[in-house]
Amino acid sequence: MSFPGLIRLGHPKVPHFRIQRAYSHGIRTIILNPFTMVSSRRRPYATTTADPALLLNDFTRFCYQRDLPRAMQAMLSMQRYGIWADCITYSELLKCCLSRGALHEGKLVHRHLFSNGHRPMTFLVNVLINMYAKFNLLDDAQLLFDQLPDRNVVSWTTMISAYSNSKLHRKALELLALMLSEGARPNMYTFSSVLRACNELASVRMLHSVIVKDGLESDVYVRSALIDMYSKLGEQKDALYVFNEMVTGDRIVWNSIIGGCAQNNDSDEALNLFKRMKRAGFCADQSTLTSVLRACTGLALLEMGMQVHVHILKYDEDLILSNALVDMYCKCGCLEDARRLFSRMKEKDVISWSTMIVGLAQNGYSEEALKLFDHMKASGTRPNYITILGVLFACSHAGLVEDGWYYFRWMKKLYGIDPGREHYGCMIDLLGRAGRLDDAIKLLKEMESEPDAVTWRTLLGACRIHRNMELAEYAAHKVITLDPEDPGTYILLSNIYANSQKWDRVAEVRKCMRNRGIKKEPGCSWIEVNKEIHAFIVGDNSHPQITEVNSWLNQLTHKLIGIGYVPDTNFVLQDLEGEQMEETLRYHSEKLALAFGLMSLPNGKVIRIRKNLRICGDCHVFFKLTSKLENCSIAIRDPIRYHHFQDGRCSCGDYW
Repeated sequence: MSFPGLIRLGHPKVPHFRIQRAYSHGIRTIILNPFTMVSSRRRPYATTTADPALLLNDFTRFCYQRDLPRAMQAMLSMQRYGIWADCITYSELLKCCLSRGALHEGKLVHRHLFSNGHRPMTFLVNVLINMYAKFNLLDDAQLLFDQLPDRNVVSWTTMISAYSNSKLHRKALELLALMLSEGARPNMYTFSSVLRACNELASVRMLHSVIVKDGLESDVYVRSALIDMYSKLGEQKDALYVFNEMVTGDRIVWNSIIGGCAQNNDSDEALNLFKRMKRAGFCADQSTLTSVLRACTGLALLEMGMQVHVHILKYDEDLILSNALVDMYCKCGCLEDARRLFSRMKEKDVISWSTMIVGLAQNGYSEEALKLFDHMKASGTRPNYITILGVLFACSHAGLVEDGWYYFRWMKKLYGIDPGREHYGCMIDLLGRAGRLDDAIKLLKEMESEPDAVTWRTLLGACRIHRNMELAEYAAHKVITLDPEDPGTYILLSNIYANSQKWDRVAEVRKCMRNRGIKKEPGCSWIEVNKEIHAFIVGDNSHPQITEVNSWLNQLTHKLIGIGYVPDTNFVLQDLEGEQMEETLRYHSEKLALAFGLMSLPNGKVIRIRKNLRICGDCHVFFKLTSKLENCSIAIRDPIRYHHFQDGRCSCGDYW
């Protein structure tokens, strides 16, 4: 017997529903209660009747129970009799296929829905397109999309989102243009999807204007996407403009702007926004706290970071937050807390291991970093790009040339990781520090990609250590060609000339800087005392306690001279007389911060200083002697690494 077609099928959760079938002799109505036919014992599905009501009832029940094998068997039986269920039931089946990774079964459902001349509703076709997109079969999704005569905004948005998620940005933007040309109107989901496909500022601003024209700028997801994209492109002023344009009532937007500021190294603004968010009555979630931790890490604000740690206790098992905490403690130079937290983590991924390895290496504990790398391999965790970078950094700052060569030469074969610019930079730094400048040049020439300014600057730094004037001039020329506005290169070259008493060359470098309008960045150091940041800048007397600070520093200097400290005037870059040179050295910003820390912090508390420029050799000796004389612990974070001073020694072992 053949059945002409299904007229109506109700929802399975409704106690009774009716299916009407048209027969040649009239209309027959079947009243069913699906819950009376649910068996508690699982059994293979076998069709024993051609009754459409029973087939549909079984199929619907299996779909909602996510019993994929029996749902598929029931569907095939229905297909033989030309019976179809409602759209919602099929969407549940397709969701089940997607969650199980059952692509073959999903394609069978697709074939069934278009069999015997049947045409599903647009809603269901959109579900199919979404399934193919989630399986990353974009050609299949596009083919189905192109065959769809009644494409609606959901159809367009599903395809645009698929291309955007697959990083096919041009395709996503082209599809939006086609959508607009066909008269379809994008909604908030369309815009939030296509915005994430923009990697050019002009595209974001163009879309921003369209969004405003359509009156969708107040939508939470659209605003969040706009903020995210402006932040990603480094246009933080535009991101803040979007945020401040109207009062927000949603945490998503707060998280976007705080995260954007933290990512763009505007840590002060990120923390200010976090305070505003709390005053506005919003509670922080994992996303908020991760961004705030990043801001604390950027400013090396240990006390603030420890306050955030208290909020994180309720998310004790959150891996992302735990990794961010370990990173914060490492970057703030608090290795004991970082070690303790890392050892207590129940779950560790490659980011956890890499963060701790890099943290140990940057804080001068190279041997411990390499031992931890061995433990990581023993745990079965596979290293990634950053892990190997941390290992090479550890080798570089401990003079472990042979170990560095081993890991560098075997990283591709052992771990499938191609050496990148950063890896080459670490090796050139390692070889340069060890005085093997010829090997460093040879390795630099082996690079598949052209060396960038950072790589050449690394070689220039090695030339300064070993006073190789000829190679230094060559490296400096390369850096200036690639990055002519960088003041650090001119200063480094000037330093090399000054150390060789070539004051005419120093004058030439400075004249070149003046002609190009390049100014030396002044030395600046920060110290956190009682949850406040105090900044000290060379030549700036604006700090309210600067007179007292200078007095403390002068007394400390005299005491250190009494135990053998001799100012190292090799680190003065000006052609001055002896007393003038010593006077210049005395007021380096980190020494001012140290004096303030000694006079402000209680005995026994670590003095933590952050510096914008690399610590000089004279200050390094000064801090070692101070740690012994004052019986204190001092931690300095410069742009490269940490130095931990205690009992007259530094964690770097004087190899930096």
